Amino acid sequence: MLHIAVPKELAAHEKRVALSPVAVSQLIKDEHKVSIEKGAGVASNFLDQHYVDAGATIVEHRDTLLADADLILAVQTPAEEDLKKIKKGATLICFLWALQNPDLVSTLQSLGITALGMDAIPRISRAQNMDALSSMSSIAGYKAALMAASELDKYFPMMMTAAGTIPPSKALIMGAGVAGLQAIATCRKLGAVVEAYDVRPAVKEQVQSLGATFVEVPLEEADTETKGGYAKELSNDAQERQRQVMHEHVKKSDIVITTALIPGKPAPLLVTEDMVKDMQAGSVIIDLAAENGGNCALTEAGKTVVKHDVKIVGPINVPSQLSNHASLLYAKNMQALLKLLIKDGELHFDLEDEIILNTTITKDGEIISPVIPSN
Repeated sequence: MLHIAVPKELAAHEKRVALSPVAVSQLIKDEHKVSIEKGAGVASNFLDQHYVDAGATIVEHRDTLLADADLILAVQTPAEEDLKKIKKGATLICFLWALQNPDLVSTLQSLGITALGMDAIPRISRAQNMDALSSMSSIAGYKAALMAASELDKYFPMMMTAAGTIPPSKALIMGAGVAGLQAIATCRKLGAVVEAYDVRPAVKEQVQSLGATFVEVPLEEADTETKGGYAKELSNDAQERQRQVMHEHVKKSDIVITTALIPGKPAPLLVTEDMVKDMQAGSVIIDLAAENGGNCALTEAGKTVVKHDVKIVGPINVPSQLSNHASLLYAKNMQALLKLLIKDGELHFDLEDEIILNTTITKDGEIISPVIPSN
């Protein structure tokens, strides 16, 4: 039997919680002890009583919660002062972003914490139900389309009225990963005419299946996709060709939603200031890569700014804005990972398993995951 703890998320803009009451009830059925920090689920509309009804214990003191647990489940990485309160040999599972945070990896090693990154789940078919990044990206893409509809001073769909016909808005989605595809689908449902672009030609069929037009840019680069299915960083020449073609599509769009990210690196620049200058007054850019430097040259993370008469939105932690459903999905992803990890009531690290190997960032003071440079 494991003692599992869920602390309240303290990071700015974070409203999610690592386990839903439904997930807790399943862990209780599996004869584990689950402790929830008081108020941990309130921002996601999961009240303490919901957790009590599911069989959990509510703990008021955070220090006690962290010190007593065998397994700590979180969304964001706890602050360093909290990490120091976790007992040596305990296991932490959360978003770690280890590639971007080498100092955090060193801290986890020195503290003897076994840490698994929910962001390090490999993109293979067997791990789909554990893929928290995809779950959260889908929410972000959906919400980005709604943000655009709210900020734009035009209808999305074609409207036929007694006064005449209003043409539909034109949306351009840049990046057709999980977030981009969901943004396409939602913009189409709202009635916009949608174009989409991605450096990976393989996604063309998916884009078209959602009713959008795929923008093709001849890059002369055979390999634009990583083994994990992410877009690769382009050469300088290819980036310039990309911008030349996309400039024409950006300037005629009412809405541009950018979603492009490269693991472990700053977000690629897709929308230059010159492109923004050529857009129609009142157009809207939603930059989902704002936290990673932004896909638009004029994005300011956490702010909505108007530049050259174009509204540029740089949202932070978009999935947290749909905290209830985001928490439900994250908890399901967590449950699927725990099902793989827990054998006979205890954590079992089978490093022959690709999922466990990739996800386990540190164990027994050592770096385990092959995706992390070990110096």
